[in-house]
Amino acid sequence: MFQRDKNNKAASSKQENADEVAAPPLNPHAPSMPLGTATVLRHEIPRRAVDIPGTHRTGKQSRSDESESRKLLVGRDICLSGEITSCDRLMVEGRVEASLSDARVIEISPSGFFRGAAEVEEADISGRFEGELIAREKLIVRSGGRVSGSIRYGRIVIESGGEISGDMQTLIQAEKAEAELEDKEKRPQSSEEKRS
Repeated sequence: MFQRDKNNKAASSKQENADEVAAPPLNPHAPSMPLGTATVLRHEIPRRAVDIPGTHRTGKQSRSDESESRKLLVGRDICLSGEITSCDRLMVEGRVEASLSDARVIEISPSGFFRGAAEVEEADISGRFEGELIAREKLIVRSGGRVSGSIRYGRIVIESGGEISGDMQTLIQAEKAEAELEDKEKRPQSSEEKRS
């Protein structure tokens, strides 16, 4: 019995000493921390914009920060209608019936549907687009993507399985056609044209 009390006292004495001993620092050359202080570890994970295959990223960090704040995601079971302005990137997974202006990128996922008018720098279509689309720089139609309506583009990429139907022109062709039409309207009609 006397032996057991001695062991209990020794165990409690060791436990008190263990509370006072600090763990060695991870860096052996770092100064040791005083007892009773705690450090808070924060794991910082850098965030980055979602990469769209086939597009290039701008090198300016401030522009990407600004564009991240002007991003709109329409989820799978969401229906949205109206006018969308001041949106840098529109990502459509649900259904949108709207006019989109002052935007840089529209991205339509395989489950997404957009009906209306959109004027953007880049369009990446994996789902369905119906209406008037102007992609000033690039239009990408992915496999399974369908675009129909009035389509104007700077450059176009159509993957195998992508579909396009409707009135389709490059922006250069569209600008030439508009200029020719304006010239005809401004030019006075000759006497032969008036008789016919």
